[in-house]
Amino acid sequence: MLSNVLIIDKRKELSTKYKKCLEDEQTSALTARTLKDAIEFIRQNEPDLIIVSDSIDEELASFCEKIRSLTYNTRPTIIALSKSADISDRIRVLDSGADDFLSEPVNIEEFKMRIKAHLRRDIESNLDSVTLLPNKKYVLKALRRLLNSDNKQAVLLAGIENLESYKSVYSDIAGDKLLQTFVAIAKSALDKNDFLGQVNERDFVIVTNPYSAEKMAAFLTFAFDTVAPKFYSEQDSKRGYTLLQGDREAGMRADFVSVLIGGIIDNYELISSADALLEKLYTIKKIAKIPSGSNYAIDRVKLTGENSVVVPKVNRSVYINEPDEALSLLLRTTLGLQGYELIDNLDTESNEQPGIIILDSDEDMSGLDICRDLKSRMNFVNTKIIVTSTTHDKSAILDAGADLYLPKPYEISDLIMWIEYFQKGD
Repeated sequence: MLSNVLIIDKRKELSTKYKKCLEDEQTSALTARTLKDAIEFIRQNEPDLIIVSDSIDEELASFCEKIRSLTYNTRPTIIALSKSADISDRIRVLDSGADDFLSEPVNIEEFKMRIKAHLRRDIESNLDSVTLLPNKKYVLKALRRLLNSDNKQAVLLAGIENLESYKSVYSDIAGDKLLQTFVAIAKSALDKNDFLGQVNERDFVIVTNPYSAEKMAAFLTFAFDTVAPKFYSEQDSKRGYTLLQGDREAGMRADFVSVLIGGIIDNYELISSADALLEKLYTIKKIAKIPSGSNYAIDRVKLTGENSVVVPKVNRSVYINEPDEALSLLLRTTLGLQGYELIDNLDTESNEQPGIIILDSDEDMSGLDICRDLKSRMNFVNTKIIVTSTTHDKSAILDAGADLYLPKPYEISDLIMWIEYFQKGD
């Protein structure tokens, strides 16, 4: 359901007629008989278009002015209906804040097409140019309606991971095609009453039925992982990752694009605003992150209870495997001054592992066996491994599972930059 219309009209029969002619899969319409009811509806639903009839117990121009002042922030389209066809009445009402003036009796088909035209113009002015989805303005409006609604609904936040890396290698045009493919997949899973909007270039919001939300998340992750490899070259597809380009990123591997989804199913009691709801969705989406591939996480009342979603802590511990004692001491001293916790021994069986491992490959590349072993262990899935080497075999190092290849000699400032990059995450 994309557009929301409020009809302010005391006449029960006519207002019901207008309501029925406007409602369809993309538009919902409600009626209000009094100013009090209208204000309450406006506060809760932020209608996209308001139809005001002169049947109300107030002068039409004055009423339009009040409605415009009440909706200054959301700026809906206001359509005035009047039995008067006098030009001075039209001018006064339009000057008071109305966007259009229709004289009654109206042709019902013309009335419907005029309203649809106003709604279409408003929507088209707020569509993303690549995906043609409603932008953040409409997303926040949809979330506010969700919070104020008595109907049980679920909301999903789906984000395309590694999109920036993909575009840096394959171009912005290829990135746009990838986004359009994801949108096509998402639309194929939507019901007629669902909402799909776009927060920014890579993040999308879906409002849907709570009973189908988890199935939808599972479908989106599976379908996207199925088609994503088709957007890569044959060489990258065989290798399983992409090599970034550029002077500073030439030694870094980038995983394939994937979808992370965070969702909430009817658990909004402690959420006070649309921005807070969006922030919570981002937090849940982060929890869904896995080393590679798509995944989703759903917050449910029955499983999690209140205040169950917490922001994951940043792991600022670092383990250094560097045979050069002077360089090892320099690294430990510099990182310690930067506020990182230095780990002396690496217990591979422990569940608590460092966030970063700096590993020298050794001249015989035996250090890569250590890298492979660590990457194969489930308790190291969230650990980033930076391999430094005097043997400049980038493919062998990255194939061993390293997250970054840093050739020796390197600048300490570059190493710290990469550590901070991995700490921030996506």
